[in-house]
Amino acid sequence: MFYRLKTDFRLSIITLLAISAILGITPFAVMRFLQGNLLAGIVDLTIMLAITAGMLYAWITGDTARSGLAMAIMACGGAVTVGAIVGEPGLFWLYPCLVTSFFLTESRYAIFINLAAVIALMVHGVAFSSAVQMWSFAATAVVVSCCAYVFAHRNENQRERLEHLATIDPLTGVKNRRSMDQELSMAVASASRTGVSYALVLLDIDYFKKINDEHGHNVGDDVLVEMVALIEQNIRKSDQLFRFGGEEFVLLMSGVDETGLRAVMHNLQHIMHKFLRHPGGQVTASFGVALLRAGETPDDWLLRADEALYKAKDSGRDRIVYADDTVVSGSA
Repeated sequence: MFYRLKTDFRLSIITLLAISAILGITPFAVMRFLQGNLLAGIVDLTIMLAITAGMLYAWITGDTARSGLAMAIMACGGAVTVGAIVGEPGLFWLYPCLVTSFFLTESRYAIFINLAAVIALMVHGVAFSSAVQMWSFAATAVVVSCCAYVFAHRNENQRERLEHLATIDPLTGVKNRRSMDQELSMAVASASRTGVSYALVLLDIDYFKKINDEHGHNVGDDVLVEMVALIEQNIRKSDQLFRFGGEEFVLLMSGVDETGLRAVMHNLQHIMHKFLRHPGGQVTASFGVALLRAGETPDDWLLRADEALYKAKDSGRDRIVYADDTVVSGSA
């Protein structure tokens, strides 16, 4: 639960709003029922239950986009209703709603929701004691909305940058191991649900340490970047390449059978033989390949590919080894 709150910003905002609604609105709902103001009490109770339902929907389905939009509408709509019923004291409830709407949904929707809420209160007019108060309220509501928009927009940009840094390898530009773990789990779930086949390729550049030692780490970095470029030029857009660590990479492919997989691997090895070079000569790689088995976990799947890679390196390097296959494919 805490992991989802830490990794899903919108879900955390939805949860915070729901908890705040329960703690903040409940006392007023009780007070209004005790005072005999049944209509206002029912409105407060309805708002609280609707927001809570939106939070539960977000947690159960993971659909924070729809639940966030619905909660923004419910919160601002509820605040407008309260203002229309109880008058001036109800106006204060709209301000937190104006702020949170930009965090619950997209800015374009939040702007429309906020403007609609402010205009609705102004048209109704009962909550205001004078025209000066009404226009003062409108001006402050617009200022609050503008500030919330700027803050939410900046926060979203920073979040995207941090997410990029956390999931992308800075040298090669491909996804890192953290992303790989997530994608492997999704692939296993997809295979179980749809029956689509998946293949995992673990590749390691041969004698990479020697390249670094003899020609420098800059040359080694260039080799990594060039290899990634070659691979990405010769795989499908749906295939995904990850940097596993150092000179090891993982290639995830979907919708491939054994025959097609062998053709792809032969082509990749041929391309590397033809184009991948460093000042000392040709650069080769060893490959461990594993098709996903039914009911297999991501860790077991990766382990089989790793064992196949170990066999490829142990049998002379520049080899392709398929998991559970006794035949070792040599260099092209």
